[in-house]
Amino acid sequence: MPKGYWIGHVDVRDMAGYQGYIAANAAVFARYGARFMVRGGRRVVKEGACRARTVVIEFKDYATALACYESADYADVMTRRTPFSVADLMIIEGYDEVCDYPLG
Repeated sequence: MPKGYWIGHVDVRDMAGYQGYIAANAAVFARYGARFMVRGGRRVVKEGACRARTVVIEFKDYATALACYESADYADVMTRRTPFSVADLMIIEGYDEVCDYPLG
């Protein structure tokens, strides 16, 4: 079964205020078995435009990724993010097939 992912692009306006969101989201993400794959870090945008911070969070499947976002617990935590940042967030199903053509 393919994994589920949150892919977020975030502009943080107030990092001190945003720290409250970071601290609060850990318990919710743990409850849903989430794992950070990308959390900021170095990057270069080669095409198009993007916000300053990129986050990728992995879940065991798409349904779990969606359930976490739609949970009352995350809705509460999100109120700690929105005053201090602007985000574009998508929830997407991963790819779980074997590639049958050569890469590279």
